[in-house]
Amino acid sequence: MMTREQCCEKKQEALEAFGLGEVAVSCEKYGNGHINDTFLVVCRENGKDVRYILQRMNQEVFKDPEQLMENIVLVTDYLKEQIKKRGGDPARETLNPLKAGDGRAFYKDSIGSYWRMYTFITDAISLDQVRTPEDFYESAVAFGRFSGQMAGFDASRLAETIPDFHNTPKRYRTFEEAVRADVCKRAASVQKEIAFYEARQADMSYCMERLKKGRIPLRVTHNDTKLNNIMLDGATGRGICVIDLDTVMPGLSIYDFGDSIRFGANTAVEDEQDLSRVSLSLELFECYVKGYLEGCGGALTQEEIRLLPYGAKTMTLECGMRFLTDHLQGDTYFMVHRANHNLDRTRTQIALVEDMERKWAQMEAIVEKYR
Repeated sequence: MMTREQCCEKKQEALEAFGLGEVAVSCEKYGNGHINDTFLVVCRENGKDVRYILQRMNQEVFKDPEQLMENIVLVTDYLKEQIKKRGGDPARETLNPLKAGDGRAFYKDSIGSYWRMYTFITDAISLDQVRTPEDFYESAVAFGRFSGQMAGFDASRLAETIPDFHNTPKRYRTFEEAVRADVCKRAASVQKEIAFYEARQADMSYCMERLKKGRIPLRVTHNDTKLNNIMLDGATGRGICVIDLDTVMPGLSIYDFGDSIRFGANTAVEDEQDLSRVSLSLELFECYVKGYLEGCGGALTQEEIRLLPYGAKTMTLECGMRFLTDHLQGDTYFMVHRANHNLDRTRTQIALVEDMERKWAQMEAIVEKYR
């Protein structure tokens, strides 16, 4: 764990490595991210204040920061070309990593920590929660556009920054092992929840089986498609840029879509204890389907579009199963703030899946409307 003094010292070391040591006038903590240490750097350049984002990468989560940054450079370089082709502004419509003095897009400091810098996207905001359906729609357009712009890129060129991140069948096997081991003797009290996931084992592999059979393609996916990973134009509210590319890797487009639905179209918070408040908002589901497909610009196959509801269900199943696995293993992965917190999260996801199952025909009809 880096001390406050070490952090200040290494921040300055990183600023100098990126050629900003002499022009930086401030470097303060920024945002509310939980993974990397993020700072807003203000520099005085040619008589004007210019802002940058400096980050110390979390090596506990991301074991190979150099490989991660290679992914980001490959993706952002490709995006810049796509944005230029359609007359866009690559300075605002994608992340722009700076190069350190040695020409690399990161700096490894004297104690082995990894740092990176991005130019700051001006006159833009990010949101932690949906204010209006239009916010959700704009995030859908932006994530869809990201998928469409990356459609011509060979996803196999990217490394897996977190191996098997959305390998749902493997997640199910880990869950089964946790039930058998029952290291905290909690299995007896959650038999209903265990039975729920056991009854849906076939659902866990439904999408991956279609990938294996070549019915859907492997694509460049974001894998963390929350609303706050979209920058919205401060004046127009339009989605302009996808950020936080740390988990960009090969995957399924329907999983990017599905995780947005799991998180954003739920009428309750992720750890809601009053399950009567949990449901799938069909209004938000429809506005996301509309926006996502518009953003994709025809890049998805008809089979991918058909499977969009399955993406939503699979991601909700996977997330809830991961919460239950962590509960059984003693709450060692997800941060908890109360007794049975992971179990509450599990039950919320189960309630959302059950509501999806009740509304399945309506979900399919909405997708059919926009395909």
